[in-house]
Parts: sequence; C-alpha cells; structure tokens
Amino acid sequence: MTAPSPRAPTADTPLSLRRLIAYALPALPLAALTLPLYVVVPTFYASTVGLSLAVVGQTLFLVRLVDAVSDPVVGLLADRFRPRFGRRRTWVAAAAVPTAIAAAMMLTPPAGATAAYLLLWGIVLSCAWTAASIPYTAWGAELARDYHGRTRIAAAREGTVVIGVGVALALPVLVASGEGAAEADGLAALALFVLVALPLATLLAVVVVPEPAETSKTRLGLRASLGHIVRNRPFVRLVAAFLLNGFANGLPATLFLFFVSSVLEASEYAGVLLLVYFVAGVAGIPLWLRLSRRFGKHRTWCWAMIFACAVFAGVPFLGPGDLWLFVGVCVLTGAAVGADLVLPPAIQADVIDVDTAGSGEERSGLYFALWGLATKLALALAVGVAFPILEVAGFTPGDKGEGSGLLALALLYAVVPVVLKLAAIALMWNFPVDEASAQATSARIRANEVG
Repeated sequence: MTAPSPRAPTADTPLSLRRLIAYALPALPLAALTLPLYVVVPTFYASTVGLSLAVVGQTLFLVRLVDAVSDPVVGLLADRFRPRFGRRRTWVAAAAVPTAIAAAMMLTPPAGATAAYLLLWGIVLSCAWTAASIPYTAWGAELARDYHGRTRIAAAREGTVVIGVGVALALPVLVASGEGAAEADGLAALALFVLVALPLATLLAVVVVPEPAETSKTRLGLRASLGHIVRNRPFVRLVAAFLLNGFANGLPATLFLFFVSSVLEASEYAGVLLLVYFVAGVAGIPLWLRLSRRFGKHRTWCWAMIFACAVFAGVPFLGPGDLWLFVGVCVLTGAAVGADLVLPPAIQADVIDVDTAGSGEERSGLYFALWGLATKLALALAVGVAFPILEVAGFTPGDKGEGSGLLALALLYAVVPVVLKLAAIALMWNFPVDEASAQATSARIRANEVG
C-alpha cells in the first residue's frame, strides 16, 4: 500500500526547516562520490591500478558519452511517468541502492582491473547516478516557486554537497593514514559510507519531503517539446555559460593532485588543501546568497567568476615553497565556488518557468537532464582533453622540476580556466531573467494553473 504524499507547500509557503534538511540530506552521499569520480579515480586508476593516462582519459570520456544518452531519457521519463508515490520521489528512491552498489564496485577495483572494468562500472554508476540526481534536482526546483525561495533550496542542497565532498576528502585520508593502510583502503571506507548513507538519507527524504504540485496544463510531443527548449533563449544562454564555467572548474579539479605533487612538490598536503578549498566553499555560500538578494543571481555569479579569475591569474607563477600562497588560493577560489554551486541551479529554475509559461507543460526533469548533460560534458572534456595533452607534452605522474610537461600542466590548470570563465561572464553579464521578470512569469503560471 502506497503511503500518502505529504502536502506540498504553495508558492507563497516556504519549505519548513525540517523538510529542507531532509531534502538536502541525500546530496551528502551523492556528492561524496563526485570528488572521487572526477579527481581521485582518474589518478588512482593511472597511478595505483596501473592503466596509462591516455587509456584512463579515453575510457572515462567514453563513459561520459554513453552517460550522455541516459540524461535526456531519464529527464523525459521522469516528467512523463506519474506513479502514485510521485514522479520525483519514485525515481530518487528507486535509484539510490543501484547507485550505492555501483559506487562500491568503482571505488574498490580488484587486482589487475582493466580498462573494461573501469568502463563497465563507470557506465553503470553514471547511469544510476543520473536516475537519482536529475529527478532529485527537479524535485528541489519545484518545491519553491519564488525567485529567492529557489535560491534557499539550492543553497541547502549545494551546501550539503560541499559537506559531502569534505567527507569524501577526510574519510579516505583518515583511513589511509593508519599504520599499514593505503589509498585503496581509504576508497574502500568511502564506498562503505555511500553504501549505508545513500539509502538511509533517501528513505528519510522521500518520507518527509512532499511531492511538488505539478503545474502542467498540457503534454507536448517530443518535437514540440524540443522546439520550445531551442526557442528558450535564456536557457540556451545559461547552459552555454554553465558549460564554459564547468569546463573551467573541471580542469583544475582533474589536475589538482598532479599540480600539488609536481609543481608545488607538496603531495602530502593534497588532502588538507582540498578540504580547505571546500570548507571555504561552504563558508562563502551565505555571502553569495546575501549579495544575490541585492544584485540579482546572474550578476552576483558574474562577480564571483571575476573574483576567481583574478585569484587564478597568479597561480602559474607558483612553484616549490609556495605552499602557503596556494593555501590562500584555495581559500579564495573555494569561497568563489560557493556561487558556482548555488546560483546557476537557482537561475535554472527561473529559466524553466519561461518554458512552462510558454509551452503549458512543466518539464523540470528534461531541463535538468540537459543541465546534467552540460555538467558531464564539461567534466568529460576536462579529463578527455587534459590527460592526452599532458601525455603528448611528456608529463608523467611524479615529474618534478621543469620541462614542457610541467608547463603544459600549469597552463591547463590555471590559464585556460581563466579564459573559459571570461567567456562565461560575457554571456551572463546582461542576462535577461532577473527578479522582476521571474516573479512575473511565476505569477502567469499560477494564474493559469489547473488542478
């Protein structure tokens, strides 16, 4: 027998703190997978498992290409499939256990694991994670209907994401620092954490948090649906900026361990530096929320990217002995990444309203699927482009001193991201959806909403 759905809040009733916390909790174990998959796993499979840099990069790029197909499929089905338990909560609940199991397999490869093993479990994990994360973010976007209420929900979720990343950093380091322990033991501990925490957090969320009231007035065919998306100029502009900024963030994330080890020659501090970075990210979120209320989401995001560019401009000049300067870089760019985490998803929810008002169908799942596709493409480009370039330039893990490989590493880590962020800023500076237009669009949807 299906449990009754909790009553959803109206557009004028903010989500209670209890429900807000319950909604945000699954983001913690989901996020605990993000850093290992995009930062630690590529390096682990290259350095410890024994696969070459080029093979790891190409294999993970293939994973992202296969995964790209699952995003729009999940988005479409999550919008159209309407079970009694809810079109958002059902997907999140069903995908939690498969995601946890696939993560455990990915993080604990057997001795002699091949590229085929990495490809298989990479695809399974990516597809399961997609089936959980797209309905999950769509769920949050639909739980609030006002401009700043959406920012509050996005902040709760993304703040929890950063905490999850902190767990992903701290837990393996603590375990691996034990006597006789190795990096593989730390990743195994993280796998166990996800196996337990993800199903439990998901269970709490789907029991406590309501299924949002749907505002659709009609159902569109696939061609008409895609046509409305293409004509949604604010969305196209936003997703292009997000892709550029995601690629800009993905390069230093992917190359972080190499940069700290080979350029700064301080590999023993890598875990602490990452932890500092993400703690600064959490600490910066309240600042960006306050600024967004005064200056608007898109303009505040632009200022955060400008700030990050200014800080990154000095990174290519760092070298051995500049550890404390790099700590400052981690603090400042970490604070800036809080805006990257919170503001774009909140803007996305406003942009979806533009489509809903014009098309008559609320399709948050499909929109967040395209958003997720842009995220994965950006990260795939970071691995698929950076690793082969490093190999061609002659870089190998553990290199020290000078050389073309280290020069290529420094350029990819700090210079290319600045150029990409500047392009994203140019797209977003005069973005057409602000608080006034978003509230007017939301009012149109409510006025036309049917039962």
